[in-house]
Amino acid sequence: MLAGKDPVATIAVKDLGVARKFYEGTLGLKVEDASGAEAQVYRSGSSRLIVYRSQFAGTNKATALNFIVGDDLDRIVKGLRDRGVAFEHYDMPEVKRDGDVHSAGPMKMAWFKDPDGNIIAVMNQ
Repeated sequence: MLAGKDPVATIAVKDLGVARKFYEGTLGLKVEDASGAEAQVYRSGSSRLIVYRSQFAGTNKATALNFIVGDDLDRIVKGLRDRGVAFEHYDMPEVKRDGDVHSAGPMKMAWFKDPDGNIIAVMNQ
């Protein structure tokens, strides 16, 4: 029924101005629509991300958003670190860590949080 339809990610935030500085300024996403008082829409590749104001911002304790970045993972992690992003480090069975990048077999990933504590990951696959 939904196969072939594009999903849209949503992230709850407390302050849209702070969120815009992070998602547009730090992450480099393109604002597609910021005309609403309660939400902003960003474009990343062929996907969209809706960032909306909510009293429940930052309450999710699991990864909220993943970016598949392929072979650019190490370059992107360095670039984000250079922009002041602090990476999260997790201890998981059969996962190794080299600096900020975790690996499990061929899969490599790094996690960080937005200003509201939403967990975001960049992954090679």
